[in-house]
Amino acid sequence: MTTITRWTFALLLSSMAGSALAASNPLSVHVLNLEDGLPSSKVRVTLEQLQPQGWQPLNEAVTNQQGRISELFPEGKTLETGTYKVTFKTGDWFAMHQAQTFFPEVPVIFEVDGGVDHYHIPLLLSPYGYSTYRGN
Repeated sequence: MTTITRWTFALLLSSMAGSALAASNPLSVHVLNLEDGLPSSKVRVTLEQLQPQGWQPLNEAVTNQQGRISELFPEGKTLETGTYKVTFKTGDWFAMHQAQTFFPEVPVIFEVDGGVDHYHIPLLLSPYGYSTYRGN
């Protein structure tokens, strides 16, 4: 097997393993920096669920080298229908990179309707703007 073939095979296996992990957890996120087009690693992300008494924390994690958190929903819990909030701590991330930003946090509030098994929230980030959408 040539080096390129081995590398391609390893990349394929890694991708499949990531997909398998994401499939077992109902919520993932991905952060990309629009300034340089690269993944944003080490972004702290929190997850909360709206309850009658207000927002209740569920989990917190940090993006990996690919800017991803494959398993943001707490292990052993069931994703119920309802309103959730993912908050990207962008101010902390920009400060780590000695850069200013207008948005110290990016809260994304979304509805889980049970229509799909997996919810994915990508964040496209720059110092003075951001965009997000329902991914898959």
